Amino acid sequence: MDKASHPHAVWWLAFFCFIESSFFPIPPHPLLGLMCLAEPRKAIRFALVATLSSVAGALLGYAIGWGLYDSVGQQLIGMLGLSESFPVAACYLREYDVEAILIAGATPVPFKLLTITAGFIEMALVPFILASLAARAMIFMTVGILFRLFGAPIKRIIDQYLGTVTAIFILLVVGGFIALTSFSGGNEAVQDKCEAATEVVPGG
Repeated sequence: MDKASHPHAVWWLAFFCFIESSFFPIPPHPLLGLMCLAEPRKAIRFALVATLSSVAGALLGYAIGWGLYDSVGQQLIGMLGLSESFPVAACYLREYDVEAILIAGATPVPFKLLTITAGFIEMALVPFILASLAARAMIFMTVGILFRLFGAPIKRIIDQYLGTVTAIFILLVVGGFIALTSFSGGNEAVQDKCEAATEVVPGG
């Protein structure tokens, strides 16, 4: 809590949100939550910083997928353990476009998978930016508004039930990975539709 209220904390928040959208594996949500707890009156400001920096990072992820996939993107996807999910995620983006960004961007599914994939399939840039902005605002701004309105009561609850809150967060993260695995299995109709995605080519 002391670090979260440090004057430079907002820059760390922006930095982590930026890199998380393109290649960093650890989500920035815990840091945002702690900062909002430490200073509830600045919660909306923190959420806005998280939203905008995350969208900026999404553009870096898009650029990696668009122009550096063979040299950088493929290695990143492999290091993050998303190689099997990547072609099916590409298929989902081709099929559902903005809807896929909106749904995945507001869940614990790794956003970087969507940003790199969007660049790889050459998704239209303006819809990508707008969808990323909406998706990230949906999750970050909701946190900011809730802490701004109910900051003190929420802080007291978390101070008292920190173990329970931590368990809930872990369950959310696990749920995100379960949702991620659904990209590559579970729905036969979607699997059939996206079967050809194993050989995706840019612009195809």
